[in-house]
Amino acid sequence: MARTSNASSDATPKQKKPKKQRWYHQVWAAYQMTRRQDPSVTWLIVGVFVGILLLGTVVGLLTDAFWYVMIVALPFAFLGGMFTLTRRAERAAYTQIEGQPGAARAALGTVRGGWVFDDEPVAVNARTQDFVFRGVGRAGVVLVSEGPAHRVGRLLEDERKRVARVLPNVPITLIQVGREEGQVPLTKVARQVSRLKRTLTRPEAAEVSKRLKALGANRLPVPKGIDPFKARPDRKGMRGR
Repeated sequence: MARTSNASSDATPKQKKPKKQRWYHQVWAAYQMTRRQDPSVTWLIVGVFVGILLLGTVVGLLTDAFWYVMIVALPFAFLGGMFTLTRRAERAAYTQIEGQPGAARAALGTVRGGWVFDDEPVAVNARTQDFVFRGVGRAGVVLVSEGPAHRVGRLLEDERKRVARVLPNVPITLIQVGREEGQVPLTKVARQVSRLKRTLTRPEAAEVSKRLKALGANRLPVPKGIDPFKARPDRKGMRGR
């Protein structure tokens, strides 16, 4: 019986550990995704790379330090190409998710500087799938809507009044994401939030966040069908980290 048990255990194939994805695999995946959305990305990357090398060549010939300048120019050319790919990949990712439920929240996930955004919308029109997402930072509270301007205006204003009753002295910024007049394109919403003027200290921002959590919200999950968070490129991988 013991021999049978040992034989059966030896016959059982060992599960292989999943291979760790290298940074260049992530870069290649980002490039493939970007090229599908933006076929010109290859020529842009090559153009930036070659342009920086040509500039280095000219500087090297004029300063009689050709090889030294070229050694310095080569990594800069590589970084320039990677920077171009990163920006184009980010734009391609936004193009993929634009118009999908939760796209605005996915874009807000790239905001830095101490901003905290709820994963789920704080106001929802279940019939039209218009959302309002809320974030808290040192610039106060920001409410970001997703949907046509003629529908989300009322939804935003109702949520603003709701927040203002709890936080009457805290700045509240309203942003509509979309392509209509007066709205902010999906590709620029993170930058606009980052540029908001800071008026609160870190402890004050933490207190604001605590009060809003106590306020609660009509939080409904984002409708299924797409996960906008998975459409964003891995920035760390693209930088070779």
